[in-house]
Amino acid sequence: MKIRIICTLFLFACISCEKDGKLTFEATTFDQENCDDCPLVTITVPKALGTSKIVRTVNDVVTEEIISLLNFDEDNDAETINSAMESFRKEYQTLKEKFPEESMQWEAEIQGDVVFEDARILTIRLKSYLFTGGAHGYSTIRFSNFDKRKGIELENSKLFKNKGAFMDLAEAKFRSQEKIPATQSINSTGFMFDGETFYLPENIGFTPEGIQLLYNQYEVASYADGPIILTLPYDEVKDYLTVKIKT
Repeated sequence: MKIRIICTLFLFACISCEKDGKLTFEATTFDQENCDDCPLVTITVPKALGTSKIVRTVNDVVTEEIISLLNFDEDNDAETINSAMESFRKEYQTLKEKFPEESMQWEAEIQGDVVFEDARILTIRLKSYLFTGGAHGYSTIRFSNFDKRKGIELENSKLFKNKGAFMDLAEAKFRSQEKIPATQSINSTGFMFDGETFYLPENIGFTPEGIQLLYNQYEVASYADGPIILTLPYDEVKDYLTVKIKT
């Protein structure tokens, strides 16, 4: 497999970064070598440059997310993207040996980008498409949020001062966007919330437009519906956030 470092830095990684406190990134691409018995794998992710705590945290989290996406073996102990790609290849080859006439070539495409950054908060988005047989592949989007000052990843539970009040606001906005009457069940128009109760998605991210709530396929709707996205402007949610966002 090959690793290519793309010398052109992302647009946000410029001379002014030192002045506005933004991190510097470069795009790193991992390719699976072409062969008849290999899956098609392409991974391009932003790599933070430097030696600070937040740099190490960002790069570790991105690596862990990619390993998780490629993991099809509970006993897999991959610690690097390369070793995760190798494990993915071996799983494909094992399946092909068992079912040579039925196995279709696996694919994995993962694209990462910095979707939001200010002096305090950084959000990285990973878009992935995986095909490991069946009628179709599966696409997901994952957000990872970071507190740059503390050098840590922010869990969703730490994003809000009053989660209950925020959920009430989010549900009202969700119902308005999806045209679900306030007097009817959240699932009355075809959604599939467990227990017929609204809840926040697994993926919540900071974007230039506001806090984005992203439900991946199958999370609350069918595959055909695609991802369900609700974006709440910062001026509407600032009182609920544990951090102040500068836009």
